[in-house]
Amino acid sequence: MRPNARIAAAIEILEDICSGGVAEPALTSWARAHRFAGSGDRAAIRDIVFDVLRRRRSCAHIGGGENGRAMVIGYVRQSGCDPAEVFTGEGFAPPPSTDEEVVASSGVPDSGCSDTVALDVPDWSLPLFRDSLGQQADEILNVMRDRAPLFLRVNLRKATVEQVVYSLAENGVELRRHPLSDTALLCASRPRGLANSAAFRQGWFEMQDAASQAVVDMIDARARSKVLDICAGGGGKTLALAGRVDAKFYAHDAAPERMKDLRPRAQRADVEVKQLLDDDEVGKNSPYDIVICDVPCSGSGAWRRSPEAKWSMSPSRLADLQDVQAQILERAVRLTSQNGKIVYVTCSLFKTENHEQIANFLRKNAGWVLEAERLLTPLDGGDGFYTAHLKRQNG
Repeated sequence: MRPNARIAAAIEILEDICSGGVAEPALTSWARAHRFAGSGDRAAIRDIVFDVLRRRRSCAHIGGGENGRAMVIGYVRQSGCDPAEVFTGEGFAPPPSTDEEVVASSGVPDSGCSDTVALDVPDWSLPLFRDSLGQQADEILNVMRDRAPLFLRVNLRKATVEQVVYSLAENGVELRRHPLSDTALLCASRPRGLANSAAFRQGWFEMQDAASQAVVDMIDARARSKVLDICAGGGGKTLALAGRVDAKFYAHDAAPERMKDLRPRAQRADVEVKQLLDDDEVGKNSPYDIVICDVPCSGSGAWRRSPEAKWSMSPSRLADLQDVQAQILERAVRLTSQNGKIVYVTCSLFKTENHEQIANFLRKNAGWVLEAERLLTPLDGGDGFYTAHLKRQNG
């Protein structure tokens, strides 16, 4: 497909999303209906769609409308191109801009817009970001308007960093170490097909954000420690920790189907993780020395990876999530051994989900102390993450 045809395809998919569709199903549906599109075409179209979704408000402002076509006009202008060179109507290119579209998008890009439009965030969220992040808030939000970097995590149980670097170099993949974690490798470009590489199939690495790896690095698990990941999902943090220490690992999730990929991932990584499918199993295996609570959250630190979540989140949904977070922490108290630890984790930048949540927990739970905490933002190189280590004292 020619570049302008890819633009036309992205418009079609974005129109579906603007009508209430969801990005991944919309992309899949389009691909099934256009089997002539190769893998490179599909990847390029996906990139355009997600680039627009990250900057949905500014693209709509510049393009003069809230529909897919207008937002892509705004995207093209933000990219430094003249829409007239893209919207030609020739071949499979999108039809030429109408007089109304030219007038609507004729201003200087990013002029005359509010801070929330310029920073591409919902109106309700900007005060929270600024209250939580202070003077760095706007700089962080600007970084989050662009694609997130791609990181690999080396599985030290099966390979060294050097082995992964040399192995993937043979596939033309350039990797660089990243200071956030000694297992983190930054991909200099955005290579396709990493999951088909021999190194991946052998369990030498997985894709995982560097800040997520840094959060795991802080967990002081010992050999034979009993570790429960109570909101395991795909088990990324459990697998990262298991690559470093030979402990006993248990995984649970309120929606067990989220753990469907954990077993094959663990087998590939040469790690044993016992999945606990219901609350009774969790209780029978307690107490645990470490309970990892990677809780449901706004995801505001990772919105550049999941831009739809940015636009679907709301104050009421955020309040509901904070209630769930508090409930998970209280449950973890009942599962933790004497002198055990709770490791609380979010991929949020909002202090209401982070520092304030922990402060509320400590007020309600005597005999617990905050041992350590850390906030990582995209200015550190990865996604936004918060973690707090809570230690039980005096049984």
